[in-house]
Amino acid sequence: MRQIAGLWIVTLIATVFSFSVTAQTIVEVSIDGDFQENLQEALILAEPGSIIQLPAGRFDLKTALSLDVPNITVRGAGMEQTVLSFAGQVAGSEGLLVTSDGVWLEGFAVEDTPGDGIKAKGVDQISFKDIRVEWTRGPHAENGAYGLYPVESKNVLIDGALVKGASDAGIYVGQSQHIIVRNSRAEYNVAGIEIENSYYADVFDNVATYNTGGILVFDLPNLPQMGGHSVRVFNNRSVNNDTANFAPEGNIVATVPKGTGLLIMANHNIEIFGNEFSDNASVNLLLAAYPREYNDENYNPLPRGIYIHGNRYGRAGWEPDMAVAELIAPATGLPIPDIVWDGAVDGIWSAFFGPDEEDRIIVKETDGTTFANLQFVKDLILPWGADVKTDLSDHEGRRAPIEPVRLPQEETE
Repeated sequence: MRQIAGLWIVTLIATVFSFSVTAQTIVEVSIDGDFQENLQEALILAEPGSIIQLPAGRFDLKTALSLDVPNITVRGAGMEQTVLSFAGQVAGSEGLLVTSDGVWLEGFAVEDTPGDGIKAKGVDQISFKDIRVEWTRGPHAENGAYGLYPVESKNVLIDGALVKGASDAGIYVGQSQHIIVRNSRAEYNVAGIEIENSYYADVFDNVATYNTGGILVFDLPNLPQMGGHSVRVFNNRSVNNDTANFAPEGNIVATVPKGTGLLIMANHNIEIFGNEFSDNASVNLLLAAYPREYNDENYNPLPRGIYIHGNRYGRAGWEPDMAVAELIAPATGLPIPDIVWDGAVDGIWSAFFGPDEEDRIIVKETDGTTFANLQFVKDLILPWGADVKTDLSDHEGRRAPIEPVRLPQEETE
């Protein structure tokens, strides 16, 4: 009797499991007729929980796509097999705009949009898996600004992406919270990977190469979310970033010097470890204050609470560009040191005695790592100026590691 009861339970469980798997609707987008019309119709009419399956092939689209249905998966046959080309786009700017929660995008490419590649705005749980965004003519000021562009969102996952040719940032996450960018590659963009005005971000196991600047962590004034903090940048390779800056004039990234490995600007509580920085002609790692005038009384323009440890540094600083050439090279000489801090602090006390403990710049690297504190504020205060400080002993210490980011879309029962 127990055996019969046991078999009945096992059968019931198997039946329930089978139902839960097969209950998810798969919508195959047909290549018959107008593919764009078929795809947009699927994006509009799909029921929450559906998978929209894109076929292999190259498809020319004339207008932007949009998705506002929650809990949808859009899946292609692979980033080289399913290609959505917007080279002939006549309406809209971005390729795909997502404004619904719980969306998973996987296995397709977006090419040659006049504006952003894929934008997600104001959403909770947005995932980009094995997505390629590319401007096929290479670096050009008229390329779209952003490749992958989640903004004002929560629980953002970017995994296995490839982005090339963005005139602002290839992989950009702005004004968002709880972010993971991993296993991705950014090439020939102005900024390879950029985390801007965001909280709780992990950027790891990525390659940023042949960009103007490899990885940027920014905070800008006059935005709804400011005070970026709690960002970990680790186990990345930021190498050979040698593309001349092609951002349109006036953009903040137009000021990024060619050959910047990692730039931290106006952020708090940043941990940088296990990375490789090499062959970046301006500087491997730069900590800098926001360089422009601003009228936002709530904005803090300084990098603070930075913990740098266990990184590897190769050749850099032999041919500095823009501000690195104009302001840093005359003070440090060539090559530019591995790590440069502009020395901008919040007042006279900090200029002479250093920032408070929570705001200190802590550096724990191997012997031979070169460093420069330019002491910009102290240099402005003293009539005779201030010399560059190269001794890392002022920056000794440890800080508790930042906690890893956890995303609900990756949680398992």
